[in-house]
Amino acid sequence: MSRWATFDCYGTLIDWNAGIGGVLERLYGAEQAPDLLRRYHELEPEVQAEQYRSYAEVLTLTLERLANEVGYGIPEGESGALPQSLPDWPAFPEVPEALAELRRRGWSLGILSNTDRELIAASQKQLGVPFDLVVVAQDVQSYKPAPGHWQRFDELTADREHHVHVAASLFHDIAPGKALGFKTIWINRLGEPAAQEQPDLELPDLSGLPDALDALVPAA
Repeated sequence: MSRWATFDCYGTLIDWNAGIGGVLERLYGAEQAPDLLRRYHELEPEVQAEQYRSYAEVLTLTLERLANEVGYGIPEGESGALPQSLPDWPAFPEVPEALAELRRRGWSLGILSNTDRELIAASQKQLGVPFDLVVVAQDVQSYKPAPGHWQRFDELTADREHHVHVAASLFHDIAPGKALGFKTIWINRLGEPAAQEQPDLELPDLSGLPDALDALVPAA
């Protein structure tokens, strides 16, 4: 029986704060960028919850709303700055080796991500490791925390006992994953307070993930 580790991508594997923050800094300056980034992360789920839009559209619309809210506007020719920058958003430093080690140990790897097919393909190049299954918002026409990603994964694999979902977002991933009965590992990169959602394990990054996954789901 295959052991599956699925991952949220942005914030867990790919450093989206560096990617989005870099664009905000370029457009509005280093002093404004941290506050704008915090507000961006509040606005994006609101945009996703309104109706299904492509993730490229979500990025563009969220930036537009942010710029209008703070009164800066978007510089001419920069309305698509976020989706255009996404292919260059970097992987966290420890991620490629951790994923490669999981493959060496026989784990099947999946991505459950709030994005589009074209954009996730670009991010996979940053990760440098093949994935066995990828489910994105474009496939299920909804965004996490809605259950569509996990339902599609169940349809394609149907083995929760040997599946662990790994993610940095309590809101998008850990809480709904636990509610649906999946094992979860919270990657707490930001040193947030202890999670009320009670993930099975909490790690600061992916460095110790291979051993943690083996402990949760030992090889047969």
